[in-house]
Amino acid sequence: MIRFNSDYLEGAHPAVLEALIRTNALQSPGYGEDDYCREAADRIRAWCGAPDAAVHFLVGGTQVNRTLIAAALRPHQGAVAAVSGHIAVHESGAIENAGHKVLTVPSGNGKVDAGDVDTLCAAHYDDESTEHMVQPGLVYISNPTEIGTVYTLAELRALRQVCDKWGLPLYLDGARLGCALVSEACDYTVSEMAALCDAFTVGGTKLGALFGEALVIRTTALNRDFRYILKQNGGMLAKGRLLGLQFRALMSDGLYETIARHEVELAMVLRDGLRSRGYAFWVDSPTNQQFPILPEPVRNRLREAFGFECWQKLADGSSVVRFCTSWATSKEQVDALLDAIPPLR
Repeated sequence: MIRFNSDYLEGAHPAVLEALIRTNALQSPGYGEDDYCREAADRIRAWCGAPDAAVHFLVGGTQVNRTLIAAALRPHQGAVAAVSGHIAVHESGAIENAGHKVLTVPSGNGKVDAGDVDTLCAAHYDDESTEHMVQPGLVYISNPTEIGTVYTLAELRALRQVCDKWGLPLYLDGARLGCALVSEACDYTVSEMAALCDAFTVGGTKLGALFGEALVIRTTALNRDFRYILKQNGGMLAKGRLLGLQFRALMSDGLYETIARHEVELAMVLRDGLRSRGYAFWVDSPTNQQFPILPEPVRNRLREAFGFECWQKLADGSSVVRFCTSWATSKEQVDALLDAIPPLR
């Protein structure tokens, strides 16, 4: 079975694993207060051009989203997100469980539109009983989005402008951030992106780490007492150095971008191969997630030898499926998948 279900089905990139093995018997302080975490944080700050930012390391994406949003919001506030956003549909109500409503806006391409945020906020404050409603307190986006699309610089600037208008922090979930940054759709540097966000994550789990997400907080107010909130939410790993070591490796010699480029390049081979066979796509994704539409017989036959996600069933009986490439995906695996997919007649 060759699996394209997701980008975290294998272990760690060899360089990351080697760093863990090499330092395995060494002693260090706990809870992220070790030299490895400090060095990794310095490298991340230099990489994203944010020398004064705070950097925290957490184990997983849901954990970091819940913890940052809990720290950012007051009890009566909610997080604005796309109706398809990760915190709205794929985190088992983690944000609501922390006491904060997710306020969704419509999205046809996975993105949050600045105009929709402006409309939502205006409607909230124009309501005569506004204090009876959940107050918008933060804007959450992911880049790439749940369906692999990538924000443009103009879109990020527009979101920044509307966030400033309504006094909202902008938080970017970068679980697959590397794939966005190296994609053909990206028209900005990581420094330009970082400057427009109050906080963002640098995903490790889906980009070569055994596990781990780095949270970068640029706004001082969001970082106030954050380690207390981190501990309270179960996010302070005793063996914190395991996170620092991995990100130190990922941020060495351009490895993070190299892994992302590998994932995206193979996804483009898959995309182009499917297009040449006549298949349509549910969304035009320039990143490592591809969403072709497969007839039921093709989908069923592929299941015998390949793993993938059935994303959505369509009225005609066909299905939108997701193929996802990872740091460990090989060209031979992609070719084997393409060889198993017959041309559409």
